[in-house]
Amino acid sequence: MSTAVIPARDPVQTALDLRARGQLREALDALSVPGDFPADFYTLRGDLQLELDQTKEAAGSYFTVVASEPDNVYAQCNLGLCLRRLERWEQAAEAFQAVLKLDPHRDEVRIDLGDCLLHLNRFEEALLCFDQCWSGASRRRALFGTAVALHLLRRFDQAEAGYERVLTLDPKAEEALSNLIAMCVEVFDLEKIQRYSRRLLDINPRAGAALEGLALVAIERREHESAARFFARAAELGTETVYARPYAAQGEHGDGIIEYRLSREVLDRLTQVSRAHAAGD
Repeated sequence: MSTAVIPARDPVQTALDLRARGQLREALDALSVPGDFPADFYTLRGDLQLELDQTKEAAGSYFTVVASEPDNVYAQCNLGLCLRRLERWEQAAEAFQAVLKLDPHRDEVRIDLGDCLLHLNRFEEALLCFDQCWSGASRRRALFGTAVALHLLRRFDQAEAGYERVLTLDPKAEEALSNLIAMCVEVFDLEKIQRYSRRLLDINPRAGAALEGLALVAIERREHESAARFFARAAELGTETVYARPYAAQGEHGDGIIEYRLSREVLDRLTQVSRAHAAGD
């Protein structure tokens, strides 16, 4: 009778086979074994955790890799992406800076770094990041980031020109129009609020920023029935504030939110007018 010991199967290869069959959780389980393993083990574990939306755990796996291999660009980049998703802006920025030291030509990483710097209120540094992006693939995002940084630096004329360049590339860029509306609310330019709100409404009839912008213009012009109509439509969407999320393209809340709140008195007056209008229909 043979007493030969059958060697244990390589957990990395087992996990790769399971992943190829779409069995992600089983693949991750195959890597949940104690022991000392090479960087590839932790990289694959991080990839699987990221695919399973286990962002915090993935960050830990990638950190293990970069702790032993600081020059591992892939792990550094994914560590930054995890930290950014976790809104740990300072640490994410450090990870992206490490990537750019190793590979300074990665514009997508430079844009992610700029996004983190915006959240840290380091607007001048963010502006420099976006200005250093030259690739065609990153052009739209870089232009938008530049406009946002100028916006938050209150360099409004330059910011408006930047948002318009984004709209030249993509006439349906809702986030650019939303930010333009918010910026024009801040400087209280009624003509531009109306113009950009109508452009946004043409693209998306349910755009809350556009409806609120038009309601504001109507209020200021004492066109109460129009204001009530726009406000009622905006209220159906659950919004009562014209605001911009300065880096809306990334789906993130920025620190420099610009908003205009309708006063309680105005809301009450609009409600009365809206009810009277409905009763007369």
